[in-house]
Amino acid sequence: MTSLSEDPRRAFSEDDRDTAVRRVQGAYAEGHLSHEEMDERLHHVLTAATHGELAAVLSSLPAEPAGTTSTIAAAGGRIKRRGVWRVPRVLKVASAFGKVRLDLSRAVIEHPVVDIELQLGSGGARITVPRDAVVDLDGLHTGWKDTRYKAPPVSTPGGPTIRISGAVGFGRLKVRHASLRPPPTRPGGPKR
Repeated sequence: MTSLSEDPRRAFSEDDRDTAVRRVQGAYAEGHLSHEEMDERLHHVLTAATHGELAAVLSSLPAEPAGTTSTIAAAGGRIKRRGVWRVPRVLKVASAFGKVRLDLSRAVIEHPVVDIELQLGSGGARITVPRDAVVDLDGLHTGWKDTRYKAPPVSTPGGPTIRISGAVGFGRLKVRHASLRPPPTRPGGPKR
């Protein structure tokens, strides 16, 4: 988000508004706001017309900790994260032509809400989330192919919320929950 210390009368971009919405929702998710306070602040964010009005809504919210946003970008190569890795609060992934593979099933997720912002051109993406995760795709726009996601039949409370937003051009996004099954074994069993 651009600096809110800019001219308070100046208009702002939709990206600034989207970031402000996420900050208000994040403060609610972390217990800093009641449901009524969140609704009221979201109304003010969505009706604000200047930087000053937006700054007033956000001024009493706790500051976002440094290092909570990471960006991964590639023009044509593959982007892959798997195994044990630390997931930031906001992960921005941009790829013009390459494929994206994010496996969060064994990742360290320290935040109750994780935002994954995709900006993909013609490459597709596959995201594996933890078994107990809640997936929110409301902020995602697809151009060519619909997103493939099937929610688990039984949800387990207590998992992180993974909000996926942004745009997927000509590729397809596939989201799945980590499997309950153990990994397959080789025919003939383990070697001795």
